[in-house]
Amino acid sequence: MMVNLTYSWPSAFVLQGIPGLEAYHRWFSVLVCISYVIIITGNCIILLVIVSEPALHRPMFYLLCMLSTIDLAASTSALPKMLCIFCLQAGEIQVDSCLIQMFFIHALCMMASAVLLAMALDRYVAICFPLRYTSFFTGSLAAKMGVASVVRGTLLMSPCPFLMKRLSFCRTNVIQHTYCEHMAVVKLACGDTSINRAYGLSVALIVIGGDFLCIGLSYFFIVRAVLRLSSIEARFKAFGTCASHLCVIFISYTPALFSFFTHRFGHNVTPHIHILLANLYLLFPPMLNPIVYGVRTKEIREQIIRIFLPSRNMVKSRSV
Repeated sequence: MMVNLTYSWPSAFVLQGIPGLEAYHRWFSVLVCISYVIIITGNCIILLVIVSEPALHRPMFYLLCMLSTIDLAASTSALPKMLCIFCLQAGEIQVDSCLIQMFFIHALCMMASAVLLAMALDRYVAICFPLRYTSFFTGSLAAKMGVASVVRGTLLMSPCPFLMKRLSFCRTNVIQHTYCEHMAVVKLACGDTSINRAYGLSVALIVIGGDFLCIGLSYFFIVRAVLRLSSIEARFKAFGTCASHLCVIFISYTPALFSFFTHRFGHNVTPHIHILLANLYLLFPPMLNPIVYGVRTKEIREQIIRIFLPSRNMVKSRSV
Protein backbone atom coordinates (compact mmCIF):
# COMPACT_ATOMS: atom_id res chain seq x y z
CA MET A 1 0.00 0.00 0.00
CA MET A 2 1.78 3.14 -1.25
CA VAL A 3 0.26 6.53 -0.59
CA ASN A 4 1.69 9.74 -2.07
CA LEU A 5 1.61 12.53 0.48
CA THR A 6 1.27 16.23 -0.27
CA TYR A 7 1.44 17.46 3.35
CA SER A 8 4.09 17.48 6.03
CA TRP A 9 2.65 14.74 8.24
CA PRO A 10 0.20 11.92 7.39
CA SER A 11 -2.70 11.17 9.67
CA ALA A 12 -1.36 7.67 10.13
CA PHE A 13 1.50 5.38 9.17
CA VAL A 14 1.21 1.83 7.87
CA LEU A 15 3.58 -0.78 9.28
CA GLN A 16 4.35 -3.17 6.45
CA GLY A 17 5.78 -5.99 8.53
CA ILE A 18 8.70 -7.81 6.91
CA PRO A 19 8.89 -6.78 3.24
CA GLY A 20 9.58 -9.66 0.91
CA LEU A 21 8.40 -12.22 3.44
CA GLU A 22 4.68 -11.38 3.51
CA ALA A 23 3.83 -14.97 2.58
CA TYR A 24 5.33 -16.12 5.88
CA HIS A 25 3.59 -13.56 8.10
CA ARG A 26 1.18 -16.16 9.51
CA TRP A 27 4.09 -18.37 10.53
CA PHE A 28 5.82 -15.39 12.10
CA SER A 29 2.65 -14.68 14.06
CA VAL A 30 2.80 -18.16 15.61
CA LEU A 31 6.44 -17.66 16.63
CA VAL A 32 5.76 -14.17 18.02
CA CYS A 33 2.70 -15.40 19.95
CA ILE A 34 4.64 -18.30 21.51
CA SER A 35 7.52 -15.96 22.33
CA TYR A 36 5.20 -13.43 23.95
CA VAL A 37 3.60 -16.12 26.14
CA ILE A 38 7.07 -17.30 27.22
CA ILE A 39 8.16 -13.70 27.91
CA ILE A 40 5.13 -12.97 30.10
CA THR A 41 5.26 -16.31 31.91
CA GLY A 42 9.01 -16.40 32.47
CA ASN A 43 9.44 -12.84 33.65
CA CYS A 44 6.34 -12.96 35.88
CA ILE A 45 7.69 -16.14 37.51
CA ILE A 46 11.04 -14.43 38.15
CA LEU A 47 9.26 -11.45 39.73
CA LEU A 48 7.01 -13.70 41.82
CA VAL A 49 9.91 -15.83 43.06
CA ILE A 50 12.08 -12.88 44.05
CA VAL A 51 9.28 -10.93 45.71
CA SER A 52 7.97 -13.93 47.67
CA GLU A 53 11.33 -15.13 49.00
CA PRO A 54 12.99 -12.84 51.61
CA ALA A 55 16.32 -14.62 51.10
CA LEU A 56 16.42 -13.22 47.57
CA HIS A 57 15.94 -9.63 48.69
CA ARG A 58 19.48 -8.72 47.72
CA PRO A 59 20.90 -6.12 45.28
CA MET A 60 21.62 -8.57 42.44
CA PHE A 61 18.07 -9.91 42.53
CA TYR A 62 16.62 -6.40 42.78
CA LEU A 63 18.45 -5.60 39.55
CA LEU A 64 17.06 -8.81 38.01
CA CYS A 65 13.54 -7.66 38.99
CA MET A 66 14.19 -4.36 37.22
CA LEU A 67 15.40 -6.20 34.11
CA SER A 68 12.31 -8.45 34.06
CA THR A 69 9.98 -5.46 34.46
CA ILE A 70 11.73 -3.59 31.62
CA ASP A 71 11.60 -6.69 29.39
CA LEU A 72 7.87 -7.06 30.00
CA ALA A 73 7.24 -3.38 29.21
CA ALA A 74 9.41 -3.35 26.07
CA SER A 75 7.77 -6.51 24.71
CA THR A 76 4.28 -5.20 25.41
CA SER A 77 5.13 -1.96 23.59
CA ALA A 78 5.80 -3.83 20.33
CA LEU A 79 4.54 -7.41 20.20
CA PRO A 80 0.72 -6.91 20.34
CA LYS A 81 0.86 -4.59 17.32
CA MET A 82 3.28 -6.98 15.63
CA LEU A 83 0.74 -9.77 16.03
CA CYS A 84 -1.96 -7.56 14.48
CA ILE A 85 0.30 -7.00 11.46
CA PHE A 86 1.14 -10.67 11.01
CA CYS A 87 -2.33 -12.10 11.75
CA LEU A 88 -4.77 -9.45 10.51
CA GLN A 89 -2.65 -7.32 8.17
CA ALA A 90 -3.73 -4.43 10.44
CA GLY A 91 -0.62 -2.33 10.12
CA GLU A 92 -2.14 1.14 10.36
CA ILE A 93 -0.98 3.13 13.36
CA GLN A 94 -1.78 6.72 14.29
CA VAL A 95 1.11 9.16 14.18
CA ASP A 96 1.00 9.94 17.91
CA SER A 97 0.78 6.23 18.74
CA CYS A 98 3.77 5.61 16.47
CA LEU A 99 5.85 8.26 18.24
CA ILE A 100 4.81 6.94 21.66
CA GLN A 101 5.73 3.40 20.66
CA MET A 102 9.07 4.63 19.28
CA PHE A 103 9.84 6.46 22.51
CA PHE A 104 9.00 3.57 24.83
CA ILE A 105 10.71 0.81 22.83
CA HIS A 106 14.00 2.68 22.49
CA ALA A 107 13.93 4.17 26.00
CA LEU A 108 13.20 0.78 27.59
CA CYS A 109 16.01 -0.87 25.63
CA MET A 110 18.37 1.81 26.94
CA MET A 111 17.15 1.15 30.47
CA ALA A 112 17.77 -2.59 30.04
CA SER A 113 21.33 -1.87 28.90
CA ALA A 114 21.92 0.31 31.97
CA VAL A 115 20.64 -2.46 34.27
CA LEU A 116 23.01 -4.96 32.62
CA LEU A 117 25.83 -2.53 33.32
CA ALA A 118 24.72 -2.26 36.96
CA MET A 119 24.75 -6.08 37.17
CA ALA A 120 28.31 -6.13 35.83
CA LEU A 121 29.35 -3.63 38.50
CA ASP A 122 27.66 -5.81 41.12
CA ARG A 123 29.74 -8.82 40.02
CA TYR A 124 32.89 -6.67 39.89
CA VAL A 125 32.48 -5.53 43.50
CA ALA A 126 31.44 -9.01 44.70
CA ILE A 127 34.54 -10.70 43.21
CA CYS A 128 37.20 -7.99 43.38
CA PHE A 129 36.19 -6.56 46.79
CA PRO A 130 34.26 -9.37 48.54
CA LEU A 131 34.80 -8.00 52.05
CA ARG A 132 33.32 -4.63 51.11
CA TYR A 133 30.45 -5.97 49.02
CA THR A 134 27.70 -6.02 51.65
CA SER A 135 28.56 -2.56 52.93
CA PHE A 136 29.01 -0.98 49.50
CA PHE A 137 26.50 -2.67 47.18
CA THR A 138 23.28 -2.24 49.15
CA GLY A 139 19.64 -2.35 48.19
CA SER A 140 19.61 1.43 48.32
CA LEU A 141 22.43 1.63 45.76
CA ALA A 142 20.62 -0.86 43.50
CA ALA A 143 17.48 1.32 43.68
CA LYS A 144 19.49 4.42 42.81
CA MET A 145 20.98 2.60 39.82
CA GLY A 146 17.49 1.63 38.72
CA VAL A 147 16.30 5.23 38.95
CA ALA A 148 19.41 6.39 37.06
CA SER A 149 18.68 3.91 34.25
CA VAL A 150 15.12 5.22 33.93
CA VAL A 151 16.29 8.85 33.96
CA ARG A 152 19.01 8.20 31.37
CA GLY A 153 16.69 6.35 29.00
CA THR A 154 14.01 9.01 29.33
CA LEU A 155 16.41 11.93 28.82
CA LEU A 156 18.16 10.36 25.83
CA MET A 157 14.86 9.62 24.08
CA SER A 158 13.05 12.86 25.00
CA PRO A 159 14.44 14.81 21.99
CA CYS A 160 13.22 12.11 19.59
CA PRO A 161 9.55 13.17 19.22
CA PHE A 162 10.52 16.83 18.76
CA LEU A 163 13.18 15.98 16.17
CA MET A 164 10.67 13.81 14.34
CA LYS A 165 8.05 16.56 14.31
CA ARG A 166 10.38 18.88 12.37
CA LEU A 167 10.50 16.46 9.42
CA SER A 168 8.27 16.53 6.35
CA PHE A 169 6.85 13.46 4.63
CA CYS A 170 6.05 13.63 0.93
CA ARG A 171 6.75 10.16 -0.42
CA THR A 172 4.87 7.43 1.39
CA ASN A 173 3.41 6.63 4.79
CA VAL A 174 4.40 2.95 4.65
CA ILE A 175 7.06 2.01 7.21
CA GLN A 176 9.06 -1.04 6.17
CA HIS A 177 9.18 -2.48 9.65
CA THR A 178 7.13 -4.31 12.27
CA TYR A 179 7.22 -1.41 14.73
CA CYS A 180 8.01 2.33 14.70
CA GLU A 181 11.77 2.08 14.75
CA HIS A 182 13.49 5.48 14.69
CA MET A 183 15.57 5.16 11.53
CA ALA A 184 12.83 3.31 9.65
CA VAL A 185 10.57 6.35 10.06
CA VAL A 186 13.38 8.84 9.35
CA LYS A 187 14.03 7.15 6.00
CA LEU A 188 10.52 8.13 4.86
CA ALA A 189 11.15 11.83 5.39
CA CYS A 190 11.91 14.39 2.69
CA GLY A 191 14.62 17.01 2.96
CA ASP A 192 17.54 17.10 5.36
CA THR A 193 17.52 14.32 7.97
CA SER A 194 21.17 14.71 9.03
CA ILE A 195 20.23 15.91 12.53
CA ASN A 196 17.99 12.89 13.11
CA ARG A 197 20.64 10.51 11.79
CA ALA A 198 23.36 12.11 13.92
CA TYR A 199 21.08 11.92 16.96
CA GLY A 200 20.36 8.23 16.37
CA LEU A 201 24.04 7.41 15.87
CA SER A 202 25.11 9.40 18.95
CA VAL A 203 22.56 7.73 21.23
CA ALA A 204 23.48 4.28 19.90
CA LEU A 205 27.17 4.93 20.54
CA ILE A 206 26.48 6.25 24.06
CA VAL A 207 24.28 3.31 25.01
CA ILE A 208 25.63 0.31 23.10
CA GLY A 209 29.23 1.50 22.86
CA GLY A 210 29.51 3.10 26.31
CA ASP A 211 27.71 0.40 28.28
CA PHE A 212 29.40 -2.44 26.43
CA LEU A 213 32.83 -0.86 27.00
CA CYS A 214 32.16 -0.44 30.74
CA ILE A 215 30.89 -4.02 31.01
CA GLY A 216 34.01 -5.20 29.18
CA LEU A 217 36.25 -3.29 31.58
CA SER A 218 34.39 -4.75 34.57
CA TYR A 219 34.96 -8.27 33.33
CA PHE A 220 38.58 -7.54 32.50
CA PHE A 221 39.19 -6.73 36.18
CA ILE A 222 37.02 -9.69 37.23
CA VAL A 223 39.04 -12.13 35.12
CA ARG A 224 42.30 -10.64 36.38
CA ALA A 225 41.14 -11.04 39.99
CA VAL A 226 39.91 -14.60 39.47
CA LEU A 227 43.12 -15.74 37.78
CA ARG A 228 45.05 -14.58 40.85
CA LEU A 229 43.18 -17.09 43.02
CA SER A 230 45.35 -20.02 43.97
CA SER A 231 42.59 -22.63 44.06
CA ILE A 232 41.15 -23.92 40.77
CA GLU A 233 37.90 -24.71 42.60
CA ALA A 234 37.68 -21.10 43.79
CA ARG A 235 38.24 -19.90 40.22
CA PHE A 236 35.41 -22.05 38.88
CA LYS A 237 33.12 -20.90 41.68
CA ALA A 238 33.90 -17.23 40.97
CA PHE A 239 33.32 -17.65 37.24
CA GLY A 240 30.13 -19.59 38.01
CA THR A 241 28.64 -16.58 39.79
CA CYS A 242 29.09 -14.58 36.56
CA ALA A 243 27.85 -17.25 34.15
CA SER A 244 24.20 -16.17 34.12
CA HIS A 245 25.06 -12.52 33.61
CA LEU A 246 27.52 -13.33 30.81
CA CYS A 247 24.86 -15.40 29.03
CA VAL A 248 22.36 -12.53 29.31
CA ILE A 249 24.94 -10.04 27.99
CA PHE A 250 25.63 -12.30 25.00
CA ILE A 251 21.91 -12.74 24.33
CA SER A 252 21.19 -9.01 24.65
CA TYR A 253 24.12 -7.38 22.88
CA THR A 254 24.69 -9.81 20.00
CA PRO A 255 21.48 -8.95 18.06
CA ALA A 256 21.83 -5.29 19.08
CA LEU A 257 25.36 -5.04 17.66
CA PHE A 258 24.46 -6.96 14.50
CA SER A 259 21.41 -4.74 13.98
CA PHE A 260 23.45 -1.57 14.60
CA PHE A 261 26.29 -2.46 12.21
CA THR A 262 24.09 -3.79 9.42
CA HIS A 263 21.86 -0.72 9.72
CA ARG A 264 24.79 1.71 9.50
CA PHE A 265 27.26 -0.07 7.26
CA GLY A 266 25.44 -2.97 5.62
CA HIS A 267 24.01 -1.01 2.71
CA ASN A 268 23.86 -4.16 0.58
CA VAL A 269 21.96 -6.11 3.23
CA THR A 270 18.35 -6.68 2.24
CA PRO A 271 15.66 -4.85 4.31
CA HIS A 272 14.13 -8.03 5.73
CA ILE A 273 17.49 -8.94 7.30
CA HIS A 274 17.56 -5.56 9.09
CA ILE A 275 14.02 -6.07 10.33
CA LEU A 276 14.55 -9.68 11.44
CA LEU A 277 17.60 -8.62 13.47
CA ALA A 278 15.63 -5.77 15.06
CA ASN A 279 12.84 -8.21 15.96
CA LEU A 280 15.32 -10.67 17.45
CA TYR A 281 16.57 -7.88 19.70
CA LEU A 282 13.03 -7.40 21.04
CA LEU A 283 12.18 -11.11 21.27
CA PHE A 284 15.25 -13.05 22.35
CA PRO A 285 16.55 -11.21 25.45
CA PRO A 286 13.14 -10.91 27.22
CA MET A 287 12.34 -14.53 26.36
CA LEU A 288 15.69 -16.10 27.30
CA ASN A 289 16.76 -13.96 30.26
CA PRO A 290 14.35 -15.56 32.79
CA ILE A 291 15.19 -19.02 31.45
CA VAL A 292 18.93 -18.39 31.87
CA TYR A 293 18.55 -17.06 35.41
CA GLY A 294 16.02 -19.74 36.33
CA VAL A 295 18.35 -22.53 35.22
CA ARG A 296 21.73 -21.07 36.19
CA THR A 297 20.90 -19.43 39.54
CA LYS A 298 20.57 -22.00 42.32
CA GLU A 299 18.50 -19.79 44.67
CA ILE A 300 15.93 -18.99 41.97
CA ARG A 301 15.81 -22.56 40.72
CA GLU A 302 15.16 -23.96 44.20
CA GLN A 303 12.49 -21.37 44.90
CA ILE A 304 10.71 -22.14 41.61
CA ILE A 305 10.68 -25.83 42.51
CA ARG A 306 9.37 -25.02 46.00
CA ILE A 307 6.50 -22.90 44.65
CA PHE A 308 5.46 -24.85 41.55
CA LEU A 309 6.42 -28.42 42.52
CA PRO A 310 5.39 -28.73 46.17
CA SER A 311 4.79 -32.47 45.80
CA ARG A 312 8.46 -32.99 44.92
CA ASN A 313 9.48 -31.16 48.09
CA MET A 314 7.15 -33.34 50.15
CA VAL A 315 8.70 -36.49 48.66
CA LYS A 316 12.19 -35.21 49.53
CA SER A 317 11.21 -34.36 53.10
CA ARG A 318 9.64 -37.80 53.63
CA SER A 319 12.68 -39.56 52.24
CA VAL A 320 14.86 -37.65 54.71
